[in-house]
Amino acid sequence: MKIDPTSDEPRHRQLARQLRERIDAGDYRPGQQLPSEERLQQISGLGRTTVRRALSILRNEGIVRTVTGSGTYVRGGQEVTMMEVTRGDIIGTRMPTEEERRVMGIDQGVALFEIHRPGQKPELVPGDRVRLIVG
Repeated sequence: MKIDPTSDEPRHRQLARQLRERIDAGDYRPGQQLPSEERLQQISGLGRTTVRRALSILRNEGIVRTVTGSGTYVRGGQEVTMMEVTRGDIIGTRMPTEEERRVMGIDQGVALFEIHRPGQKPELVPGDRVRLIVG
């Protein structure tokens, strides 16, 4: 990975962009582990904090997930469920709390749909597993 120290683009963003490009090109496939932070430091010439900031960008974009003690992996194609919403439903998005992430098994960087239907409690569904259809 070639980091340009003279670029106006911050170094952590350069690394995140290059990793994203390699994922998009299929060099790293869903479920595949990325090089370790230490290896990314070696091949990019960047420090640990910069590498971690780059990986954080990719996590927040929902492209990768990090498993503590194991490594960072390209997120796989989640099985998607279609869910119908109707006129009058109000749909919002937000990031889950830590508790919601744990209970629902949601990776960092994945938003929730918050569906409000008249007369019902709001329904929370993970944005990476549900596609909303207006019926």
